[in-house]
Amino acid sequence: MIGIAAEPQSIRVSALRQISLAVLLLVALTGCTNAGNYAPVFGSGSIDRQTTKTHIVQSGETLYAIAFRYGVDYQGLAKANRIAPPYVIFVNQKIRLTAIPDPVKAATKQQKVRSAPAAKPQPVTATRPQNSTISWRWPIKGEVINVFSLKDRVNKGIDIRGKLGDKVRAAADGVVVYAGGGLRGYGKLVIVKHSDSFLSAYGYNREIQVKEGDRVKGGQVVAEVGSSSAKQEMLHFEIRRNGKPENPLLYLPR
Repeated sequence: MIGIAAEPQSIRVSALRQISLAVLLLVALTGCTNAGNYAPVFGSGSIDRQTTKTHIVQSGETLYAIAFRYGVDYQGLAKANRIAPPYVIFVNQKIRLTAIPDPVKAATKQQKVRSAPAAKPQPVTATRPQNSTISWRWPIKGEVINVFSLKDRVNKGIDIRGKLGDKVRAAADGVVVYAGGGLRGYGKLVIVKHSDSFLSAYGYNREIQVKEGDRVKGGQVVAEVGSSSAKQEMLHFEIRRNGKPENPLLYLPR
């Protein structure tokens, strides 16, 4: 009698266990299916990971150089990554770049601009910015052979004809925040910070005469003229305001 009664009970227990497992499996599958259907929540300071890009710090790079490469304000980049002044970064550190343009391409567009026949600078019709208190000066004396343009033939600065070895001078007082050859398309490059808003850049140098952290006066030698990738002896000069390229001819004395 005991053996006969135990058999149905064991069958019922087994059936209940199978039903429980089936219910748990169904709940798990439902959870997995719905996990990807929730709308993303973006609170204050949050980042859309689908549009977020990152940059891995390479040897010799500075935060200023990374911001320059991607055309963004170095202060905003520092804030986004919680990097406090003096903005020390480390090799292999991951820098988050959010909703910004693609990095400066190596030489493609730059070479096209600089290998083109010399063009006379077009007359500047825009007025000189009134809120720039910096006393700008020309980094070298020479003909402007390629003008500033953000349209079809992109040139984020001006190209000034020079002779190999000519002295390149700081366009205003400031601090050297980058000196090296790590940014493709610029050769040996010097970047000088003049204020919280303004940077100037000097590209295609043969030799660099300053180092990062040096304070320079306007007119002080920072480099020597070299040649572009098209073997043209010249200086590539840029002015950046809040990370964005500005037409240097609007700032330099006429």
